[in-house]
Amino acid sequence: MDGAKARGRISEMDALVERMERFTPHDGAFDMRLPGLHLYRISHATTELHHGVQTPGLCLVAQGAKSVLLEQDLFEYDESRFLVYAVDVPVASRVVRASRDVPYLSLRMDLDPQRITELLPKVHPHGLPRMAEGRAISVAPVEPGIVGALTRLIGLMESASDAELLAPLVVDEILIRLLRGPLGARVAQIGQEDSRLQRVGKAVAWLREHYDQAVEVEALAEMVHMSASAFHQHFKAVTAMSPLQYQKVLRLQEARRLMLSTLADAGMAARRVGYASASQFSREYGRHFGHPPVKDIARLRDAMPVEERLREG
Repeated sequence: MDGAKARGRISEMDALVERMERFTPHDGAFDMRLPGLHLYRISHATTELHHGVQTPGLCLVAQGAKSVLLEQDLFEYDESRFLVYAVDVPVASRVVRASRDVPYLSLRMDLDPQRITELLPKVHPHGLPRMAEGRAISVAPVEPGIVGALTRLIGLMESASDAELLAPLVVDEILIRLLRGPLGARVAQIGQEDSRLQRVGKAVAWLREHYDQAVEVEALAEMVHMSASAFHQHFKAVTAMSPLQYQKVLRLQEARRLMLSTLADAGMAARRVGYASASQFSREYGRHFGHPPVKDIARLRDAMPVEERLREG
């Protein structure tokens, strides 16, 4: 990249930072007028992993850096790389670079499968480029065109009428740029109903809705029109987990949420998320979160005044 292009790229990111700072006056998460668009600000690196399920979306860091853990796979992104989630996946994340003088600033834009489907024939009228099967999370170099479009999109949030009438046009521009970029084939699969990615996505949606019920992998495979062996292979290729492992992580995350938000004890939370054995729940909880339930929840409650302000994006 020559000097002029480098300066242009820096100025585009600086413009995005300036625009985001108007809407993020303090640490926290900020929902914009446009549904599915969220901004985040954090003024220090976080040591505590933030556990949650991420849905299909574009995540871009304008300032700072973040790491995301999907099972054993680590994904890192900062001002030079953006991240895309293609299906719902439970992850653990933390902000790794932030300070009061230079806070972490990021945005998330939900990706609408229906709109991607509608744009696909226009962007790729002769068919999609081939892409090897990969994880639900992809990282690619930041493109100046996307940064500029996101800057304009956030600017439109200052007016309710602009957000309603003009913002969807800029969202289409961002989707088109994504579909034409290095992650185009992966983003396109979000809108392709019969793609392997979307078949896995349907199974994931079922697991999220029925996480507290017994799972028959063969029945899930039949539901998405795959053989049991092919389904297991593709599910693990996308999520880094088997269907049963995926369900276990969902159960543990929900149990943790219940204990924090409803004051349910470990035994009650375990039963409500589908565990028949309290001892099994305690063992699996400790392996996943690093502490047994009682100790973990006590530790989190002590930190809650801070952590509640630091919902990450």
